[in-house]
Amino acid sequence: MILGLIVTLLCGLIYMTAFQIYRNLANDPQIQISEDMAGFLATGKDVNSVMPPMEADIAKSLVWFLTVYNDSGEIVATNGKLDGVNPVLPQGVLEHAKQNGQNRVTWEPKDGVRIAAVVTKYEGGYVLAGRNLRETEERIEALGKKVFATWFVIMILTFGGVWLLIPYKKSH
Repeated sequence: MILGLIVTLLCGLIYMTAFQIYRNLANDPQIQISEDMAGFLATGKDVNSVMPPMEADIAKSLVWFLTVYNDSGEIVATNGKLDGVNPVLPQGVLEHAKQNGQNRVTWEPKDGVRIAAVVTKYEGGYVLAGRNLRETEERIEALGKKVFATWFVIMILTFGGVWLLIPYKKSH
């Protein structure tokens, strides 16, 4: 019984650790992009000079997208669209970035569409860099299945071994 609990806790720890690693790594490109673009804009560069040339359908595409907001939180420019329109950022995301310099969030602008977004504050506004989490979430799901399968096999072997030892202990 104790061994089963220990195996369960270790498998849970392995899953949660790997989950956090996968999810945090999904932010890395957006951190670099939002910080660099905010730096360019803070030096007076034109917003259009930092915008990617292609429009990104954030529900389907894995390409990163960029949205620049003014100090009032209004969109100045974006190449990220959801169903053909600018997606609306949840209340408080820009305010947190204003207070802390940056905000890293998992944003779900629509059911089934999850975005790894990083918002960086600069003098004059905010820069959001985002990317669809589809691939990351598929990796996390596959990891979960592997950890569960491993846990299940270990539990079968553990309890099978205990069951086989019970008759042995009684006879000796």
